[in-house]
Amino acid sequence: MNELAKTALTTAFNRRPDLHVETEGEFAGWRTWTRDSFETHTGPFYHRMDENGRIACAFRVGPKHLNGSGNVHGGCLMTFADYCLFALASPVLQGPGVTVSFASEFLDAAREGALIECSGEVTRAGGSLIFVRGMLTSAERPLFSFSGTIKRTKRKAPAATTA
Repeated sequence: MNELAKTALTTAFNRRPDLHVETEGEFAGWRTWTRDSFETHTGPFYHRMDENGRIACAFRVGPKHLNGSGNVHGGCLMTFADYCLFALASPVLQGPGVTVSFASEFLDAAREGALIECSGEVTRAGGSLIFVRGMLTSAERPLFSFSGTIKRTKRKAPAATTA
């Protein structure tokens, strides 16, 4: 990747107004978003871009991520994968979007303390739709594969609340 392309990719990656860069701990230097209260409550989930422009995502499994069997809850993996969908697409999304399609396969389980990582790619980005696929792993063991489609949207003003 040439320097001009790398600069454009990095600029797009850093554009979100609710971007937070972690300053301490295991994920120092990694990014997260603060606007999505569900993901903030469920995570924290993190992402970063390497020197070659590849996006990586990760989180450390804690007690709140587990189901009754002591494995990571399937809904947690799906929520993290949806977060990854947007992180992987962020350099081309460049604005708000919604998930319009999501498919996944559970491949293996993970336990408390595991580091769950995601790698993936944008397979196609058109004018209104972005197609993404990815794989969640722990210690290089495949846990969960997914693909999804994001539809670009325009940001709407919050609805007025009534008493």
